[in-house]
Amino acid sequence: MSKILIVYYSAHGHVFEMAKAVAKGAEGVQGTEVRIVKVPEFDAVKEAMSKDDVYIQSQKKQADIPEVTHEDLKWADGILWGVPTRYGIMPSQMKSVLEAAGSLWQSGALEGKPTGVFTSTGSIHGGQETTAVTTFIALMHFGMIYVGLPYGENPEQLTTEGIGGSPYAASTVAGPKDERQTTEPEFTMAGRLGARVAKVAEALRGLNS
Repeated sequence: MSKILIVYYSAHGHVFEMAKAVAKGAEGVQGTEVRIVKVPEFDAVKEAMSKDDVYIQSQKKQADIPEVTHEDLKWADGILWGVPTRYGIMPSQMKSVLEAAGSLWQSGALEGKPTGVFTSTGSIHGGQETTAVTTFIALMHFGMIYVGLPYGENPEQLTTEGIGGSPYAASTVAGPKDERQTTEPEFTMAGRLGARVAKVAEALRGLNS
């Protein structure tokens, strides 16, 4: 049985919804155990967003999701990261989790584990690809094996419509005011990414057993 961890940060809920789609895809691979954990929020952000109703309601929906620990990361055979964009790169909340994992880097605890990224941006030009690619750099330092989203399995990418999805990551477009709802093709691609990482994790377990 392969163990898949989904680590995400979500302010307004889009990445949280994508995380559930990723989990569903991974769970569809026979014998896969899935765990969803969230990245802790900064107190300063909680205070700054205290009058944002969408943020407040989103955080309430995520209240029962446990926060990620180093034990979670060591437990997993494969890890998927839900990384919303901030100026085309990962948010500070996610970066703080990776920076605090120096002991795992030193011990090589994450080396050889397959990994993938899913993201959300305000527009199709807001970092759909750069967020995934720049996150990849950090994950490579931990020795992880990056799993993308190939065209052959995801024909939804071959479109002129303003939806998420690229060879680098599953993604959704939230809209400039977070008003857009994630579409079925975006959820579908997220599920396929979850399944793909689960399959790679199981294959690598077989090689190492």
